[in-house]
This record gives sequence, structure tokens and C-alpha cells, in this order.
Amino acid sequence: MTLPDGQPMSRPKPVLYRNGSVYTAADPFATAMLVDGDTVAWVGSEQAASSIADSSMEIIDLRGALVAPGFVDSHMHLTETGIALESLQLGDVASARGLLDAVASAPGEGPVLGHGWDDTAWEDPTLPTAEELERASGGRQVYLSRVDVHSALVSASLAQAADLRGKDGYDGGGRVTRAAHAAARLATRRMPDGTLQRHQARALAEAAANGYVALAEMGAPHIGGADDLRLAAGWNTDRAGTQPYPEVLPYWGELVASEEQARGLLDQFGFGLRGLAGDLNIDGSLGSRTAALRAGYEDAAGERGSLYLDVDQAAAHLAACSLAGIQGGFHVIGDAGLDVALAALDRAAQEVGEQRVRAAGHRLEHVEMVDAAAIGKLARYSVTVSAQPAFDAAWGGPGGLYERRLGERSRAMNPFAALYAAGVPVCFGSDSPVTPLRPWSSVRACLEHHNTDERISARAAFLGHTRAGWRAARHSNPMAGQLVPGAPASFAVWEVEELMVQVADGRVQSWSTDPRARTPLLPALDTGADPVCLQTVRNGTELFASPALRS
Repeated sequence: MTLPDGQPMSRPKPVLYRNGSVYTAADPFATAMLVDGDTVAWVGSEQAASSIADSSMEIIDLRGALVAPGFVDSHMHLTETGIALESLQLGDVASARGLLDAVASAPGEGPVLGHGWDDTAWEDPTLPTAEELERASGGRQVYLSRVDVHSALVSASLAQAADLRGKDGYDGGGRVTRAAHAAARLATRRMPDGTLQRHQARALAEAAANGYVALAEMGAPHIGGADDLRLAAGWNTDRAGTQPYPEVLPYWGELVASEEQARGLLDQFGFGLRGLAGDLNIDGSLGSRTAALRAGYEDAAGERGSLYLDVDQAAAHLAACSLAGIQGGFHVIGDAGLDVALAALDRAAQEVGEQRVRAAGHRLEHVEMVDAAAIGKLARYSVTVSAQPAFDAAWGGPGGLYERRLGERSRAMNPFAALYAAGVPVCFGSDSPVTPLRPWSSVRACLEHHNTDERISARAAFLGHTRAGWRAARHSNPMAGQLVPGAPASFAVWEVEELMVQVADGRVQSWSTDPRARTPLLPALDTGADPVCLQTVRNGTELFASPALRS
């Protein structure tokens, strides 16, 4: 290969990692790995590593660290994450007064942006009014997204600038939902491309520092618009002298009604759109009471949430995507919302044939309220469920948000074990900025599910966060997400306290270190701390490195 000036491009040195542990199906006792260019060239023992090491290689002493396939976040939002990381952090605010104080103390000029408030834990759930927010900000526009990003608080001036009057979800107060929320958010996202790219780069750097090698970006007209998704996909273009980042797997959540429309959207974007799926909303969220339920909310008499699409619309979309041979799918959380999606699958299969529906590899995001009959239908149509384990860690269990919203129904939410047992493809993500980019915390959430019957092993959870993420995005390389000779060199190095096999049933955990099991070991997640990322590498290119790696 040559550079633009005609000079030969120097080939990077092979890198030998040794004196650690390598998570690989090729050898469960591997302690070393050789990376040559963008490929895993070899994995094996320390003795073998000594025999192949030479001066042509960079040699990294792992000092007991773990090398494992890099994480894939199967559902996130780059610009929203970057903005949240750089704006007011409201997760610890416990009252309307606290929100107003945070707004009043916001530095800088221009709109006051904040994220993460959760009124369900407040002693007094009264929210500040639009006028109170206006006064606290000194006349600056205010947009404060709720933790689930399905509703927000806005100031009077933002409501006016976004022309919220008459829009669904706006009653003149400070809280906005549905169409009014989408309009308010978009009004605060009218930023120069350079500013949007800065926010995206901030999110990509955060992901790289936490061991992610790929991120499924869920773009949609109501979130950031087409230009935002184009900027996100642009990070995949190799540009000399620029910081490399995790791969962006772009999805676009726009409804289509025909094969021609579907193909037209793919051509319009022209950068390898993964599918017309993601945050194409059938319903909303439980926290904002916009998830569509068969029976009402326990803590709000008469409310059953919102349906944004009907069966006819959803079926036409799935049929069109199936004919075009691309992934379709929806955001769906409530059981009534899932009823719409499943009825749409049936109708699409009647129209274009069940085999075409299965072959398209459709996906549904979240799918938190799903019963046995629904699981059977998901398996029948080979629909991937893209779930967020950290939701259960944050809001499941006795006294949690889900129990307050749903009562006894909350116990059956996020049934990971049942989905796995039925053969439903499952992948995991964060929905960042809803929950942080902390993959090991998400793996732990699978092990510690509030319903013990729905816990899965650390190995199953890890695969759901790695190899399954590549498969869910229909990646062209079937070896992606594993560390075996010939596979892409996309991995992370972790400082760990202890390695073991962790299963859903604690009674058998004592067998975890028996070498006869020949099971690759993962970090112990019951220590109270996540493993520390020392390095992240994608296709042989270093995305992140801690100073401790080579010290």
C-alpha cells in the first residue's frame, strides 16, 4: 500500500500480548495472543509465546490482565450522549427546587441543557413550571430531559421558540411528552456541524475508554434528523491524522410503506445503513407513562400510555423491509405496544411470506413486557430482541420504578432467561444516555436480575454484549466478536481482580474454576467494582490506551 504522495505505507509491527489471560474459544487456557495488522494471528500458551517472540514485534506484558472481545453497544445515541456528558447532570437531584438551583447555576450562554432527572424517587413529585424555569435561567431557553429521554422539562421561551402550542403532549406547563417533546428537543439540536461532531466525538471517546469497539447508532427524524446520522456514520471513514473511534453501525427509524420507499431511503443515505429500525416508536417509556399497556398504570388511574403506530402501518413497514431484504423494526416497551408489533409480523408474513420475514432479520428494541406466547412468536419469526439489562438494575426489584408503575406485572419484565431458552436472538446495549456506557455493569445486571428465574450466566450475557451485537447488525464477517486466528483484531484489555465462571445459579458457582470444564474465564463481578479498561483496539488500531498498559 502507498500513501497519497506515493511513498510506501509502513506496516505496523505485530503485537504480542503475553503473561495474561485471553478469552477465546480456541484455547480456554490461553495466556497470549499475537495480532498481525488487523487480524488475530495466534492465541496460545506462555511457553509458546516465548518461542515465537522476537525483535520484530511489540511485546506487551499483560501482568495478569484479561484480553477479551470488544463490546458492541446495540442501542445508543451519539449526539445525545455527548450532550448529556457535557450538560447538567441531574441524576442526583431530588426535588423541583434542586432542578431550579441547577438551572440557575448553569455556566455559559445559550440554551441550558440537562439530563437525568427522575421524579419517581422524589418525596414531593411536583415539577417546576415553565415560568419557574424561565426565571431560574434568566431568560435562557431550558431543556432538561428525563432519565428515559421520553419527556422533558422546558422553559417558556423554548416552548415559544419550538412552537409547541397545539402539539400533542403540550398543555402549557413545563413538562412535554410525545410530539411536543420531539419538537422541543429538535429545537435545541439546531447546532453547527462542528458542534454536533464535537458531541459525537465526546461520546465515541467515552465508549472507547470503556471497551466498546462498535456502537449501533439509532437515528430517527424525531431525534436528531438525517444530517445527524450522516455525521455519525462519517466517523467510519478513515481519515489520515484523525483519532480512530469505535465503528458506528447506523440505523434509521423512519416509516416506509413500500419496497420502493425502503430502497429509496437506503440510496438516499448511501453509507451502509444497517436497517430501517431502532427508535421507530410504536410506543414510549414506562417512566414517562407513554409505554402502551393492555391494563392501566398502577400509579395513574385511567392511563394506558401511547401508541404511535397502528398494525397497518407497522405491517406495511415490515413487509416493505422484508421485500427489500433489509432489517426493519421498532422501539416497543409495553405489552400493548408489543401486541401491535407481533400482529404486524403476522400480517407482513401473510403478505410477503414467512420465509422473507424471517430472512430479513428484523429487530425490536427494548421489549420489556413480553409473555410466553409473545416469546414463541418472536422465535418463530427470528426477530432479534435488543435489550438493556441496566434498565432492570436501575428500576427493577421491590419498590422500584417498574413496581410502582406496574405492580405485580413488573416481576415478569425483561425475561432474559426465557428469551434465551426459546431461541430468540438477544443482544444488549445501554440506550445511552439513558444508562451509562458501562458494559460490565450491564453484564452484572444479567447475573443479578431482580427475578432470579430470569438470570443468565456471565458467559451468555457477555456474548449478548459482544458477538451477538455483530450478528444482530448482520455484520459481514461471521468471525467478528471472537478472538480466534483469522478473526478481526477487535478487543479490549482489562485489569481484573479475579477470573471465574459465573452462572445464574449460585449453588454451582463453586465449580467455576475447575479446569476440566474448559470454559474461558471472565472477571468476577461480585467484587463491587468493574474491571478497568487498559486498552481498546478495533481491527488492529488502538482506540484507547491507559498509561498503565505499557508502564
